[in-house]
Amino acid sequence: MGVIQKTMSKILVFGGTGYLGQYVVKASVSAGHQTFVYVRPTKPGDLIKLALLKKYRAMGVTIFQGELNNHAKLVEVLRQVDTVIVTLGVPLYMEQLKIIEAMKKAGNIKRFVPSEFGNEVDRVSPLPSFEACCEKKRKIRRAAEKSGVPYTYVSANCLGAYFVNFFLHPCDEKNHNVTVYGTGETKFAFNYEKDVAEYTVKVATDPRAENGLVIYRLPKNVISQLELISCWEKKTGRAMERTYVSEEEIIKLSQSPSIQEAVAYGIIHSIFVKGEQTNYELKENDLDVVKLYPEYKHTTVDEVLDIFMVDPPKPVFSSFE
Repeated sequence: MGVIQKTMSKILVFGGTGYLGQYVVKASVSAGHQTFVYVRPTKPGDLIKLALLKKYRAMGVTIFQGELNNHAKLVEVLRQVDTVIVTLGVPLYMEQLKIIEAMKKAGNIKRFVPSEFGNEVDRVSPLPSFEACCEKKRKIRRAAEKSGVPYTYVSANCLGAYFVNFFLHPCDEKNHNVTVYGTGETKFAFNYEKDVAEYTVKVATDPRAENGLVIYRLPKNVISQLELISCWEKKTGRAMERTYVSEEEIIKLSQSPSIQEAVAYGIIHSIFVKGEQTNYELKENDLDVVKLYPEYKHTTVDEVLDIFMVDPPKPVFSSFE
């Protein structure tokens, strides 16, 4: 696919103070787009959030404060932008229906990117705990399609820094233990958060991605748990003691009364046991991010581990703040 002429957009980010949302806001600003963030009203005690919003304003970001159930406010804000990217966390997926209704009323949005950034939900059949989350994402997809607002779906698979922290505990130099789920040989698609954000800003403003699905599955970044562990051992010079959790135990853990724990193990089973990020071929209408942007210098797994050797990113997920 050829290179298209770059045009500047007015991008509004929901969830812009959350983990991935912060990367998206920075990517939008860096790309030269006029950038906006919609957040809940701040309180005097929200020191971390207030500091982040101050930083955003210094970057030229416009901050809107309001609730997602304030339809009139949403419509008013949406009429000032042309592109919407949502990075809301799991508990708030269905709140996007309110954003969709407001976009329909505003009538001017050129592109909507719903909060996905994981597995390609129309091609998975996970355990019940994770299936409940996937079904919510599918409902948002179907609502977007019905709305008439142009959309782009993003399947970013595994957020690399998050899973490096999850598997390797790099901030704890005394920890030489690592948990391996299943056999550890199943391949998954690893993408550094900065790249995910920059790709997402690109596709959100790319006419080729209108009403399309973009899959972030870079061949050089398809890796297994055991390969990731071995790479880390070589870099640190430390041998890791592996503890294996069987598929049967993962299934049992996915039935935990704790919803958070149940969903986590459902995700683990889908990605690291069933291999649902890599066990399908791209369809004719799928958009491959590598082919869309062959000139983009993506961050390799090895380079992400180098980052952790120097200054480990510490992911903290939050929802709509």
